[in-house]
Amino acid sequence: MIETIERKLSELNLPLEVVLWDKTRICPSGNPEVSLTIHSPRGLKSLIRPTLGKIAKAYVNGVVDIDGDVKKTIRIGESFVSGESSTYQKNLRIFDWWRHTRPADRQAIQHHYDVGNEFYRLWLDKNHVYSCGYFKTEGDSLDEAQENKLDHICRKLDLKPGDKLLDIGCGWGALIIWASTHYGADVTGITLSDEQYRLTSEKIKKLGLESRCRVRLLDYRDLDFENYFDKVSSVGMFEHVGKANLSTYFQKIFSVLKPGGVVMNHGITTNSLDDHSLGSDIGKFVDEYVFPGGELVHLSTVIEKMSSQGLEPWDSECLRPHYARTLWQWVDRLERRAEEAKKLIGEQRYRIWRIYMAGSAHAFDRGWISIFQILAFKPTSNGAVAYPLTREHVYD
Repeated sequence: MIETIERKLSELNLPLEVVLWDKTRICPSGNPEVSLTIHSPRGLKSLIRPTLGKIAKAYVNGVVDIDGDVKKTIRIGESFVSGESSTYQKNLRIFDWWRHTRPADRQAIQHHYDVGNEFYRLWLDKNHVYSCGYFKTEGDSLDEAQENKLDHICRKLDLKPGDKLLDIGCGWGALIIWASTHYGADVTGITLSDEQYRLTSEKIKKLGLESRCRVRLLDYRDLDFENYFDKVSSVGMFEHVGKANLSTYFQKIFSVLKPGGVVMNHGITTNSLDDHSLGSDIGKFVDEYVFPGGELVHLSTVIEKMSSQGLEPWDSECLRPHYARTLWQWVDRLERRAEEAKKLIGEQRYRIWRIYMAGSAHAFDRGWISIFQILAFKPTSNGAVAYPLTREHVYD
């Protein structure tokens, strides 16, 4: 096996050094940028017919250690596994509906988000926004990019004072608080995360916004409103819905909106026209360690499912480079506070978040996955929509 790895490194001429458990060093290039330390013969299995998912799993479980810039690590890793796997692989899951029952979805959300607000506070922006930022200039800080995004959404929704806004998957409350304080909207946010609910409730109370801003611990399927909201936003949530439930999801949005109401759906998509998950076992790794039950679909699938439930798409904006930039900033911020993070969540979970976010940033950079904001309306009986004729209100 060792000879196989050495031959492959030599053929690819990669700046990668492999250090074995007996201190043997394999580095045909002679100029390593990244060092991969294998702690036992068992670890060699991750390098024989390797995939990015296998290597990530070995790293998370401490079978191997990776030393070097994480951006270079991911890039070299892709070159190392080239020829062993494809960009996408077919989803082979059976009974997908079972993965997205109410209890299953609640458990999945808590698995990812309820690791402690203090952990997320280490590397998120000051408003605790855990979704793609919006960089207007190369020099925008993460704080600026996230506030740009919050305002971009409110402008797209053409939010007005008194508008009733529902935010599905409200996170730590950044958007509902922004919409309430800067636009005078009457806002309701829902989440399945106990930690998010607790912190958002505290923020609302501290700011004295209880009269026009509230958060509920609620599954979107259990919303009991009908033709009530003027606007609906959903940011970084529909990835958790599951392909089998997308019709239910958009039907619920249709039902809670008033006729003429507008929805802005902001979510990650795959660039596979067949809605396949990322190949090289990346999808498997994410499902096992990061987002249980998470599923990505192509933009065309989102629009088809949205349209099938009576919502009329008006705009679609791709934010792929913005999310790559956001993720790389998150990785940098997490690495700078690595020791604090490990004390809060442990070595393994730190490794999961580090390699997951770096891998995701690389996937956005490479165009394997993307992210879109899709604006759509619930039609009125006569087809009239009260929305500006141009998009000057968004970019002014």
